[in-house]
Amino acid sequence: GGNVLRMSSDIRTKPKTAVQKSKTSPLPCSPESAIKPQPKPSDKLNPKTIDPFGAYSHRSSAFAAVYAKGGIPCRLVHGSVKHKLRWECPPETVPFDPLLLTLAEGLRETKHPYTFVSIEGFKELLMVEGASEKAIPLLPRLVPVLKAALAHSDDEVFGRGLDALVQLSAVVGPSLNDHLKHLLTNLSRRLMDKKFKEKITTALQKLEHYGGKVS
Repeated sequence: GGNVLRMSSDIRTKPKTAVQKSKTSPLPCSPESAIKPQPKPSDKLNPKTIDPFGAYSHRSSAFAAVYAKGGIPCRLVHGSVKHKLRWECPPETVPFDPLLLTLAEGLRETKHPYTFVSIEGFKELLMVEGASEKAIPLLPRLVPVLKAALAHSDDEVFGRGLDALVQLSAVVGPSLNDHLKHLLTNLSRRLMDKKFKEKITTALQKLEHYGGKVS
């Protein structure tokens, strides 16, 4: 008999199980980079961001030194909307000599909190009762200090000096007239600068208004 080739009808086809390896896509931020904070380029350019008062450890300014020793009887209080000064004793009880002069010196500072303390302290001290009588005797020493601020190359320092001069003029009135000639050179020099033209013109009008006619 002939061999009958019997094809088995039940050909077991092994289903191809595609075991797909789930490819883990690399995370955008690997754990290593999260642990190691990358230094910002600005940190290299501006090392002072690490220690803003570092510069003062070597070469302390007069105002910074007095402030550090507690020689300024007011401190900066951080507010949610704006900062303010807290006086350790009522400002009207504080001797103007030397505090008003020290605060005027502080107008040349460019670092926080010295800038705020000097601006606000100078303004608030001149607002106390009897400020005029206390400030007038100091004018011969105070005007050269304001002149130094007005002669400063930093625009902000100049602006603070100008504001302080107007505040002082409002308090001492015509008594400042004799001293103004020492300051006019500095003002006229900046008058050429578009940034300050309007501000200086306004300041000069106020100085004239407060100075009035010398009796």
